[in-house]
Amino acid sequence: MAAGSGSDRNHDRVLTVPNVISLARLGLIGVFLYLLLVARADGPAVATLMLSGASDWVDGKLARLLDQSSTLGALLDPAIDRLYMVAVPVSFALRGLVPWWIIGVLLARDLLLVAVLPALRSRGLTALPVTYIGKAGTFALMSAFPLILLGQWPQLWSRVVGSVGWAFLIWGLAMYLWAFVLYVVQAALVVRTMPKAAGV
Repeated sequence: MAAGSGSDRNHDRVLTVPNVISLARLGLIGVFLYLLLVARADGPAVATLMLSGASDWVDGKLARLLDQSSTLGALLDPAIDRLYMVAVPVSFALRGLVPWWIIGVLLARDLLLVAVLPALRSRGLTALPVTYIGKAGTFALMSAFPLILLGQWPQLWSRVVGSVGWAFLIWGLAMYLWAFVLYVVQAALVVRTMPKAAGV
């Protein structure tokens, strides 16, 4: 009983190393937007994106190693990921680095996912399991943007890196949309096979 109570207390903790890192990542969104859109400092902007990506991996690793998983962290980390998936593409479009139609596709996909949530909640679910193809698509997209930014210099190496970034972007967009199709299929199966939760 005591061990279970201790585990519950661990999950209720707010001030943990992973949560502090997640909050730092949240602050880096503002830093990145300033560097990209106001200061036009592409080098530091790339470094900020890379630091954010590395810290995203580190906070999950530390949560497991230090046994500091928490309810707040489980909510905070994906929420910050979603903010990055909106802020970074939109800022690139504002700078004219990627076309707006790509941003429109990404945002429309996420809005449609939000539209599916009420049907899931009526069945007592908050979300569906994340698919590997969805994770791969997100990874490819978040890798694409810093590479595209590195491709803005006139040197040959920069053009090569930029081309790799565009390849990541196209491939990531395809996987992102395919993950959406799988998500919709899963949601339809849930609605068809699961009864509505009591009180809904």
